[in-house]
Amino acid sequence: MSSTATAFEVEAPSPCERFDALSAEVSELIGQRNAIDGRLVEIVAEIDRDGLWGATGARSLPALVAWKTGVSPRNAEVMVAVAHRIEEFPRCAEAMRAGRLSLDQVGVVAEHAADGSDEHYAQFAESATVTQLRTAVKLEPRPDPEPESAPEPERSIRKTTHEDGSTTYKIRLPKLEAAKFDAAVASHQDALVADWKRDHENSETGDPVLDVVPPFPNQVDGFMSLVEAGWDSDVERRPHGQHTAVVVHFDLEKRTAALHVGSVLTDDERRLLLCDATCEVWLERHGQPFGAGRSLSSFLCKSPV
Repeated sequence: MSSTATAFEVEAPSPCERFDALSAEVSELIGQRNAIDGRLVEIVAEIDRDGLWGATGARSLPALVAWKTGVSPRNAEVMVAVAHRIEEFPRCAEAMRAGRLSLDQVGVVAEHAADGSDEHYAQFAESATVTQLRTAVKLEPRPDPEPESAPEPERSIRKTTHEDGSTTYKIRLPKLEAAKFDAAVASHQDALVADWKRDHENSETGDPVLDVVPPFPNQVDGFMSLVEAGWDSDVERRPHGQHTAVVVHFDLEKRTAALHVGSVLTDDERRLLLCDATCEVWLERHGQPFGAGRSLSSFLCKSPV
């Protein structure tokens, strides 16, 4: 009886089977690489948080990462961007450590996505390519930019003296201070108007009480009232800030008086300054003061006719 040997030939795997096997190996290796990148990002974040890279001599953190890892400067910038926002995108970072997301995918999110979108992109990125992620981030609705506020104008005051002795003041104030100024002037003008009506107008008929009455208070009167009120308050707080704080030098031998660093006074000017004034006498010899007298009140004089 003869026996027949049957040979079984081993068939080579088909191209589809080979591709599936290689794809599975690629997926495993990519998952491992993603996990390694996830750990590298954590290390970079810790170095950045504690400022450990400052003593290395590197000009920047991306330069240090490129030096230590051997990656391109652009890839180093992506890794640093993810490290900077690792606390804002914890789900994306966890997916990268688990191997489900790549550094490039999380990098697109970290560099361009808005705050609060971590959960959305952690789910979307697992089924999207880097190109699709970039498109999605570009289409993401952005909040309207806040309108740029114009800088407040600089406060200024200009004074112009005219030939007739009058003076023009030009004041520039920011909006809030201008409103405060207008309200203060209006308040003082209202008070002057109330006083004028009380003193010069019949409350029943509205007609003037006297034939000759002073002009009706206007805005300039309100402004001057505001100045005088502020000046009076300053005098109470600071006595030397009185309305007529004038320094006069008087020569006992020559019987002449002159303003401090000014011209010689006429008799009428001396009489005006001494009218109902508080005088404080300082004694000096050879230009050096050596004593001072008590403050004295001068007599109330009448203006010369």
